[in-house]
Formats: sequence, structure tokens, C-alpha cells
Amino acid sequence: MIGLVVLAGGVALAAPAFPFLSRYAALPDRADGPVTVLLAGVTPKYDERAPVWPWPTRPEDYSGLTDTIVLAQVRPDGTTNMLSIPRDTWVNVPGSGWGKINGSNPHGGPEALVGAVQTLTGVRADAYVLLSLNAMRAMTQAAGGVTLDVAQDMQYDDNAGNLHIDLKAGRQHLSGEEAEGYLRFRKDNLGDIGRVARQQNFLGALMNKVRNPLNWWRVPGMVGAVDGNMKSNLSRDQVAGLLGAALGGPRIAMHTVPGNFGGGGTWVADRAALSALVDRHFSDPNDPRRLSVAVINTAAPAGSARRLKDRLKGLGYLRVSVANGTQATDITTITGSGPQAERVLRDVGYGRVVEVPGVPGADVTVWLGSDTPAN
Repeated sequence: MIGLVVLAGGVALAAPAFPFLSRYAALPDRADGPVTVLLAGVTPKYDERAPVWPWPTRPEDYSGLTDTIVLAQVRPDGTTNMLSIPRDTWVNVPGSGWGKINGSNPHGGPEALVGAVQTLTGVRADAYVLLSLNAMRAMTQAAGGVTLDVAQDMQYDDNAGNLHIDLKAGRQHLSGEEAEGYLRFRKDNLGDIGRVARQQNFLGALMNKVRNPLNWWRVPGMVGAVDGNMKSNLSRDQVAGLLGAALGGPRIAMHTVPGNFGGGGTWVADRAALSALVDRHFSDPNDPRRLSVAVINTAAPAGSARRLKDRLKGLGYLRVSVANGTQATDITTITGSGPQAERVLRDVGYGRVVEVPGVPGADVTVWLGSDTPAN
């Protein structure tokens, strides 16, 4: 009888996570490499035609501006690097032109946001997770609140948005509603940069709480809270890799896009400093997508080099070029060594790897042979 009671209690505690777990049907697994996920908090839209005030929020369709943007790279051993991207960062949004990065999602959906982040950082996200306004409030409530240091008094009222913030400086325990106000507050001299710092402070406090074994029973509720307030294209394998990394004990390092305030309330990234930060913290030594890849058609159907270049670009390769060559071969040959060349081979889908010199200046050269598919 006692065993049945314990089992029933365990099932009840895990129940909030069942929809998420059943949808992905994923068990923890060790991924081949890092899983990079773009996290973005979407602002609500209000029904301006409603006969009541404040205007009620419309049903969430995840098409709004993104006030919070974090690029999270989770490695198989649990090491996690998070890059906070200020919402006012000035970028060239693919298909839309220059603008603040938080406008990418309304213009072209999550794919445009992923593209804008890649244009800015050079890092291709494997998946995205869009979170509604309620996500942080619900997750904080499920966690039993979060204790952190509030650096300054915070007071702000937005009747239209039904946002009321009244927090005092000092160490305190925040409820879900108070945490939402803490995260959304912008009325200080630092604007969005100050809010990014508060987001990182909150995430650090939340992770410290989750790491405590006494709080592990809260995790299913937190998973359920997020799952009910998100839109994502995560795959089963990616979820399995994330779960496997979490079992190793996540160790999180937080970073912010370096830069300076620009005109019109923008944040202008310091490209050199950002590139150095990405190379140091977000580059997988076994990931070939940052390599320089030269593609040469030696015996393949016409247009094969261009088609392969486009396909590799679509997979997130950043530096792919088509070069000229005269060496004819029956079997497509990839010149390079180590796991990076093997990963390129896997993405090409056919051929072999040989350790011989390739095109000068290229890390990897793909010599397309007669075994190249026609389409």
C-alpha cells in the first residue's frame, strides 16, 4: 500500500510534464555535439477594439515583437553558454533590411529572427523556442518563486499593458508576478542593457534553485509551465540531447553582445569583440559550419557545385565558395582531416575523405565527381 501511495505521488508530481514528454517521446541521450537554441520572449498584442479598459490581450499567436532574445548553446557535458542579444540591436534582417532585431519576428516569423541572429553572430541556431509573456510568470510560480538581489527601487505603471511594478532594492523572494515586473522593467538610465543584466541575474538565481536536489520535484511543473506557453520547432533528437546534457548538471556562463548605444535608441554591436566572443565560447571544434569550404565541379553534372553551395549554406555553413578545377574523379573527394572533414562528408551525403592538400586558403575542398546526383 505504501508503495502504491509513493508511486501515485510520483505520477502526480510528474503529470505537468507529460504533455511535453509525450509529444517528443524523447529519452535523455548524449548528442554528437552542441545543441544551439534561440530563445525569444514575445510581447503580447492587445485588442484595441474591446469595449473595456485596459484592453485585453489577444490570443497568443507568437507573431509579436521579441523583447528577450537569448542564444543558448548546450554542449553534451552540460556546459551551456548563453548570449543575450539586446532587443534594440541594429541588424540587417534577411528579406527586410536594416532595423532593430526585435522586429524580425513580426516581419518574417521565427525563421527571420533565426536568420537575423545568424547574420549578427555567425552562429546558426539548430532550433527556436518562442515564449509568451506568461511563460516566465508561470515557470517562476511553478518553481515556488525566486530569491535574488534587486539592485534598485523599481516603480512603473502601464495601465494599457496591465503592468504594475513596485519593488524595493535589496535581497527578496519574488513571486511569478513580481518576477515578470523585474524582468520587464526598463525605466533606468541603461534601458534595454539594464534589463538584459536583470534577465541574466534572474536566470542565474533560477538555475541555482533548480540545481538544489531539494527542488528537483518542482522541475516537472516548471517544464509544464513553459510547455503551455511556447511555440517551438525542437526535434525529438534535440530534446533528447538537451535532456542528456541536463542530467550532467548544467554549468551556465552568460554573455551579452558587446557594443554601444547608437542613434534612435539602438544598440550597435562591436563586431570585432562579438566575433572574438563567439569564437571563444560558441564554436564547436568539431562543427564544420564555420570552416572555409571550396566546392569544385570536376566530373559532375552542370550546376552541381552551385547547388551544393546553396545546400551547405542552408545547413548553416558560413563560408562556401565555388572554385575552378580540372582534376577529374569518379568519386567525390573531400580533402581534409579529422572529425570536421567527416562532418562535411555527412552533410554532402556521398564521396570519401582523403588527407591531401586542397584549394589554397580553404579549410576543406569538395571535388565533385561523377557520382554526384543530377539534382
